[in-house]
Amino acid sequence: MGTLATASSAENFEHCFPMERNGKIWLSLHVRSRAKSTSSPPIYTEGDTVSGRVELHFDKPEKIKGITVAIQGGTTAVGQEEIIFLDTTQTVWSPDPKQGKSGEKLQGKHALPFKFVLPKEVTMSLSKNKQAEFKLPPNFSERASPSYIDYKLIVIVKRGLFLANMVLSHYFAYVPLSMPPPPSTLRQMAYRSGTGLIGPDRDRDGWKVAGPAKLAGTLFNVRKVGMECEVREAGELLAFPVRSPIPLFLTIKSDDEQALDILSSPSAVRVFLVRSLANGSDAVDDDAVRRSNNFFVESAGQAVFWSISRDQNSRTLQGELEVKHGVKPSFVFPRFAIRYTIDLLPFVAPGFQSDTMPNGDPVLLSETVTICTTHAPGVVPRSYTPPGYEHPQGGGDYNNSMGLLENGNQRFYHHIR
Repeated sequence: MGTLATASSAENFEHCFPMERNGKIWLSLHVRSRAKSTSSPPIYTEGDTVSGRVELHFDKPEKIKGITVAIQGGTTAVGQEEIIFLDTTQTVWSPDPKQGKSGEKLQGKHALPFKFVLPKEVTMSLSKNKQAEFKLPPNFSERASPSYIDYKLIVIVKRGLFLANMVLSHYFAYVPLSMPPPPSTLRQMAYRSGTGLIGPDRDRDGWKVAGPAKLAGTLFNVRKVGMECEVREAGELLAFPVRSPIPLFLTIKSDDEQALDILSSPSAVRVFLVRSLANGSDAVDDDAVRRSNNFFVESAGQAVFWSISRDQNSRTLQGELEVKHGVKPSFVFPRFAIRYTIDLLPFVAPGFQSDTMPNGDPVLLSETVTICTTHAPGVVPRSYTPPGYEHPQGGGDYNNSMGLLENGNQRFYHHIR
């Protein structure tokens, strides 16, 4: 997604959305936004000014009762009515009061300007007696999604008695502004100088440890083996921008050196960026018990690893998990929330069969992370993936690893966090 400019420096690209009548354009909506081309919808971020004009061309006098422009934002769950959380209207033209309730006749060309300032937050009701402030969520629309978030610009031309109003609407994209804290001083130095990433052994303030997790299994159907795994993720607060790599280190320890050699192969490691989508009344509750009809889990990416060191009883791998363009940022909003975790799943290697976990959950380690829309000021993350190593396409082989089954829009899974 790159760096979002501040609200005051938004791009000045003009979009035009026309409406025809009798083969001629008689109504058009013109609006400026951050978008770079006509192939993109208008794009805004928090605090942006949405400005433009409504143009009309009447071939003959026509009685009009009023013209308004509105900005609307709403969430829709499949099978339910839309819940409007943002609704701001401006009257850009109204008839002379002396003309009475029937309206006033307009003729010729008219250009009617408008201007809105998008709020950063809206007040939402959580229960009968409880309200809270929430940041505006991003627009969200995916095939087979249980919920949607839409933003629209709407022009309404109110006509005379017994005549239907004319409505012109077009959707726009909204991107909330969020950024991670600056990385550690040593990691910033590595980014700026183009030198190698400094690992957790020397940059203790720049990494967070998840684990250790214990893994047991059978090697070649004859020998039981056990091991411990630790994942170190860059940053204490675990927040990462879209279109950037998440640096990782993985350490595997075992008394069985043959098992170490097999399971420390980069192709055996399964680390994923996992997106969970919650909808319904408890979507804002981080600790709510999730049900399969309102909680949907899928991979947003798989890490790639390469070996960097080996000792008699341990192996260390370095890795990266790319947060790809198009990944939606983390957000929590009433009845709809998107959260992310980095999950370590059991290793997959020829000759090794992992034991079933005691709680039935195949996830060895899981760490909550926040996906942001832009990087910290002055910080440009860089990739350290060696030549010849490619990031898995899409979400990787997460579904196979988790044993997910799909049946239409319903997803069944063996664990609910």
